[in-house]
Amino acid sequence: MKLFRFMEPGELVDGDLELVLTGRHPADPIKRHVPRYEFEMRRTGTTTHLGLIRLRVGPARVLRFPGHIGYEVDKPYRGHRYAARSCRLLQPFALAHGLTAVWLTVDPQNIASQKTCENIGARYVETVRIPRDHEMYQGGARYRRRCRLALKQALANSDH
Repeated sequence: MKLFRFMEPGELVDGDLELVLTGRHPADPIKRHVPRYEFEMRRTGTTTHLGLIRLRVGPARVLRFPGHIGYEVDKPYRGHRYAARSCRLLQPFALAHGLTAVWLTVDPQNIASQKTCENIGARYVETVRIPRDHEMYQGGARYRRRCRLALKQALANSDH
């Protein structure tokens, strides 16, 4: 197995949105967690917190339920496509880690997240039931819609 190395993401800016790296979390084999980066979504050049986005770097089978990318946009800032724009900003960084596709998983009730997946070009693959022994089940999640985004194709189709 290849040794994981955290990398510097560089500047991640799209107009009035910037992603600021706030954490690097190493793998935790006991919890079956892969290495992950956490970013704060901010208004460019300010400390205004718009939300969070995480990039998990690991095999798709391990990330079947949480996915490679997870995001949360704070309520007052929803409706501005910050999640989709943040996902696009992370695509080259995910590619730099050797990922050729990323999986996003969303609650079947979360229509906004489903639209985010569509907006970035992720394709719905399946809906899966979360096992009772999984930590996401313990947190109240029961199902996840799994969407796959092929990175090289997404970057070629991007207008950024």
